[in-house]
Amino acid sequence: MRFAINIKELREEKNLSQEQLAKLTGISQSAIAKWELSKAEPTASMLIALAQFFDLTVGQLLGVEEI
Repeated sequence: MRFAINIKELREEKNLSQEQLAKLTGISQSAIAKWELSKAEPTASMLIALAQFFDLTVGQLLGVEEI
């Protein structure tokens, strides 16, 4: 899943740990870890929060639009 790759790459580009990203977005670290491993998918509200944090569209975050 492209989302799993994107979220990890975006997080690493900002030099953030999963825990740091969790604190900054209000999303649990365990959720972020599961997404990066493609073991779970985010809710719509979580996608919106992440897109806003990374200043992207949800489509870009999901990999259906170019970043």
